[in-house]
Amino acid sequence: MDSSQSAAAGTGVNSGNGVMFPQANDTAAAATTAVAEEAKQNLNQVINSIQKTLGLIHQLNLTVSTFNAASQLPLLHRLNSLVSELDNMVKLSEKCNIQVPMEVLNLIDDGKNPDEFTKDVINSCIAKNQITKGKTDAFKGLRKHLLEELEMTFPDEVESYREIRAASAAEFKRQAQAQAQSMMPNGDVKVKNEV
Repeated sequence: MDSSQSAAAGTGVNSGNGVMFPQANDTAAAATTAVAEEAKQNLNQVINSIQKTLGLIHQLNLTVSTFNAASQLPLLHRLNSLVSELDNMVKLSEKCNIQVPMEVLNLIDDGKNPDEFTKDVINSCIAKNQITKGKTDAFKGLRKHLLEELEMTFPDEVESYREIRAASAAEFKRQAQAQAQSMMPNGDVKVKNEV
Protein backbone atom coordinates (compact mmCIF):
# COMPACT_ATOMS: atom_id res chain seq x y z
CA MET A 1 0.00 0.00 0.00
CA ASP A 2 1.56 3.31 -1.03
CA SER A 3 1.31 6.54 0.96
CA SER A 4 -1.69 7.88 -0.97
CA GLN A 5 -3.61 4.65 -0.42
CA SER A 6 -2.77 4.52 3.28
CA ALA A 7 -3.79 8.17 3.67
CA ALA A 8 -7.06 7.46 1.88
CA ALA A 9 -7.66 4.34 3.97
CA GLY A 10 -7.09 6.27 7.20
CA THR A 11 -9.77 8.85 6.58
CA GLY A 12 -13.44 8.31 7.14
CA VAL A 13 -16.40 9.01 9.36
CA ASN A 14 -16.73 7.24 12.70
CA SER A 15 -20.19 5.76 13.04
CA GLY A 16 -20.00 5.79 16.83
CA ASN A 17 -19.61 2.04 17.26
CA GLY A 18 -15.96 1.89 16.22
CA VAL A 19 -16.67 1.21 12.53
CA MET A 20 -15.16 3.67 10.07
CA PHE A 21 -17.07 4.46 6.90
CA PRO A 22 -15.03 6.08 4.12
CA GLN A 23 -16.09 9.54 3.09
CA ALA A 24 -17.57 9.83 -0.40
CA ASN A 25 -15.00 12.44 -1.44
CA ASP A 26 -12.10 10.13 -0.54
CA THR A 27 -13.62 7.21 -2.42
CA ALA A 28 -14.32 9.35 -5.47
CA ALA A 29 -10.83 10.84 -5.37
CA ALA A 30 -9.25 7.39 -5.13
CA ALA A 31 -11.35 6.13 -8.03
CA THR A 32 -10.47 9.19 -10.11
CA THR A 33 -6.77 8.70 -9.33
CA ALA A 34 -6.95 5.02 -10.30
CA VAL A 35 -8.68 5.84 -13.58
CA ALA A 36 -6.12 8.55 -14.34
CA GLU A 37 -3.24 6.18 -13.62
CA GLU A 38 -4.77 3.50 -15.85
CA ALA A 39 -5.30 6.01 -18.67
CA LYS A 40 -1.70 7.19 -18.31
CA GLN A 41 -0.42 3.61 -18.43
CA ASN A 42 -2.55 2.87 -21.54
CA LEU A 43 -1.22 5.99 -23.23
CA ASN A 44 2.37 5.03 -22.42
CA GLN A 45 1.78 1.59 -23.93
CA VAL A 46 0.49 3.19 -27.15
CA ILE A 47 3.47 5.58 -27.25
CA ASN A 48 5.87 2.64 -26.82
CA SER A 49 4.07 0.75 -29.59
CA ILE A 50 4.37 3.77 -31.89
CA GLN A 51 8.10 4.02 -31.18
CA LYS A 52 8.55 0.31 -31.84
CA THR A 53 6.61 0.66 -35.12
CA LEU A 54 8.83 3.55 -36.19
CA GLY A 55 11.89 1.43 -35.43
CA LEU A 56 10.50 -1.44 -37.51
CA ILE A 57 9.77 0.94 -40.40
CA HIS A 58 13.36 2.20 -40.20
CA GLN A 59 14.67 -1.39 -40.30
CA LEU A 60 12.41 -2.12 -43.28
CA ASN A 61 13.75 0.94 -45.06
CA LEU A 62 17.32 -0.27 -44.54
CA THR A 63 16.44 -3.80 -45.69
CA VAL A 64 14.66 -2.58 -48.82
CA SER A 65 17.37 -0.07 -49.73
CA THR A 66 20.02 -2.82 -49.66
CA PHE A 67 17.78 -5.58 -51.00
CA ASN A 68 19.26 -8.70 -52.58
CA ALA A 69 18.08 -12.30 -52.83
CA ALA A 70 19.64 -13.24 -49.50
CA SER A 71 17.74 -10.52 -47.64
CA GLN A 72 14.31 -11.78 -48.70
CA LEU A 73 13.75 -13.81 -45.52
CA PRO A 74 14.69 -10.93 -43.15
CA LEU A 75 12.44 -8.65 -45.22
CA LEU A 76 9.46 -10.99 -44.77
CA HIS A 77 10.24 -11.34 -41.06
CA ARG A 78 10.33 -7.55 -40.62
CA LEU A 79 7.12 -7.11 -42.61
CA ASN A 80 5.38 -9.68 -40.39
CA SER A 81 6.75 -7.92 -37.30
CA LEU A 82 5.44 -4.58 -38.59
CA VAL A 83 1.96 -6.01 -39.26
CA SER A 84 1.93 -7.64 -35.83
CA GLU A 85 2.99 -4.41 -34.11
CA LEU A 86 0.40 -2.36 -36.03
CA ASP A 87 -2.27 -4.85 -34.90
CA ASN A 88 -1.00 -4.53 -31.32
CA MET A 89 -1.10 -0.72 -31.62
CA VAL A 90 -4.74 -0.80 -32.75
CA LYS A 91 -5.69 -3.03 -29.78
CA LEU A 92 -3.86 -0.77 -27.33
CA SER A 93 -5.36 2.38 -28.82
CA GLU A 94 -8.89 1.08 -28.20
CA LYS A 95 -8.19 1.43 -24.46
CA CYS A 96 -7.23 5.10 -24.88
CA ASN A 97 -9.92 7.73 -25.08
CA ILE A 98 -8.09 10.71 -26.52
CA GLN A 99 -9.97 13.22 -28.58
CA VAL A 100 -7.93 15.48 -30.81
CA PRO A 101 -9.72 18.51 -32.28
CA MET A 102 -10.05 18.41 -36.05
CA GLU A 103 -8.43 21.84 -36.24
CA VAL A 104 -5.22 20.36 -34.84
CA LEU A 105 -5.24 17.57 -37.42
CA ASN A 106 -5.90 20.08 -40.19
CA LEU A 107 -2.94 22.20 -39.02
CA ILE A 108 -0.71 19.12 -39.05
CA ASP A 109 -1.95 18.21 -42.54
CA ASP A 110 -1.12 21.73 -43.67
CA GLY A 111 2.42 21.32 -42.31
CA LYS A 112 1.92 23.82 -39.51
CA ASN A 113 2.79 23.58 -35.83
CA PRO A 114 -0.16 22.27 -33.74
CA ASP A 115 0.86 24.69 -30.99
CA GLU A 116 -0.74 27.39 -33.16
CA PHE A 117 -4.12 25.89 -32.25
CA THR A 118 -3.36 26.28 -28.55
CA LYS A 119 -2.17 29.84 -29.11
CA ASP A 120 -5.35 30.68 -31.06
CA VAL A 121 -7.59 29.17 -28.36
CA ILE A 122 -5.80 31.13 -25.62
CA ASN A 123 -6.00 34.37 -27.63
CA SER A 124 -9.70 33.75 -28.21
CA CYS A 125 -10.24 33.21 -24.47
CA ILE A 126 -8.36 36.40 -23.67
CA ALA A 127 -10.49 38.37 -26.15
CA LYS A 128 -13.73 36.93 -24.73
CA ASN A 129 -12.51 37.65 -21.20
CA GLN A 130 -11.84 41.27 -22.12
CA ILE A 131 -15.31 41.60 -23.64
CA THR A 132 -16.90 40.09 -20.53
CA LYS A 133 -14.84 42.37 -18.27
CA GLY A 134 -15.98 45.37 -20.33
CA LYS A 135 -19.61 44.35 -19.91
CA THR A 136 -19.13 43.83 -16.17
CA ASP A 137 -17.50 47.24 -15.80
CA ALA A 138 -20.34 48.82 -17.79
CA PHE A 139 -22.94 47.26 -15.48
CA LYS A 140 -21.00 48.42 -12.41
CA GLY A 141 -20.97 51.95 -13.83
CA LEU A 142 -24.71 51.75 -14.57
CA ARG A 143 -25.41 50.50 -11.02
CA LYS A 144 -23.34 53.34 -9.54
CA HIS A 145 -25.09 55.93 -11.74
CA LEU A 146 -28.55 54.55 -10.89
CA LEU A 147 -27.77 54.61 -7.15
CA GLU A 148 -26.61 58.22 -7.42
CA GLU A 149 -29.79 59.22 -9.28
CA LEU A 150 -32.00 57.27 -6.88
CA GLU A 151 -30.27 58.79 -3.88
CA MET A 152 -31.10 62.30 -5.13
CA THR A 153 -34.74 61.33 -5.69
CA PHE A 154 -35.39 58.80 -2.88
CA PRO A 155 -32.73 59.31 -0.19
CA ASP A 156 -34.55 57.37 2.58
CA GLU A 157 -35.20 54.31 0.42
CA VAL A 158 -31.61 54.22 -0.83
CA GLU A 159 -30.34 54.43 2.76
CA SER A 160 -32.51 51.47 3.82
CA TYR A 161 -31.37 49.59 0.69
CA ARG A 162 -27.71 50.14 1.65
CA GLU A 163 -28.38 48.93 5.21
CA ILE A 164 -30.08 45.76 3.93
CA ARG A 165 -27.27 45.24 1.44
CA ALA A 166 -24.59 45.66 4.15
CA ALA A 167 -26.38 43.23 6.48
CA SER A 168 -26.71 40.70 3.67
CA ALA A 169 -23.01 41.04 2.76
CA ALA A 170 -21.99 40.59 6.41
CA GLU A 171 -24.12 37.42 6.69
CA PHE A 172 -22.64 36.03 3.49
CA LYS A 173 -19.12 36.77 4.73
CA ARG A 174 -19.86 35.06 8.06
CA GLN A 175 -21.18 31.95 6.28
CA ALA A 176 -18.18 31.86 3.95
CA GLN A 177 -15.79 32.07 6.93
CA ALA A 178 -17.63 29.29 8.76
CA GLN A 179 -17.49 27.11 5.67
CA ALA A 180 -13.79 27.88 5.14
CA GLN A 181 -13.04 26.86 8.74
CA SER A 182 -14.76 23.51 8.24
CA MET A 183 -12.82 22.83 5.02
CA MET A 184 -9.65 20.76 5.01
CA PRO A 185 -6.69 21.72 2.80
CA ASN A 186 -7.68 19.05 0.23
CA GLY A 187 -11.19 20.48 -0.13
CA ASP A 188 -13.02 17.91 2.01
CA VAL A 189 -15.42 19.07 4.70
CA LYS A 190 -14.69 18.23 8.33
CA VAL A 191 -17.32 16.02 9.88
CA LYS A 192 -18.06 16.35 13.59
CA ASN A 193 -18.03 13.05 15.46
CA GLU A 194 -21.12 12.58 17.56
CA VAL A 195 -20.49 10.86 20.87
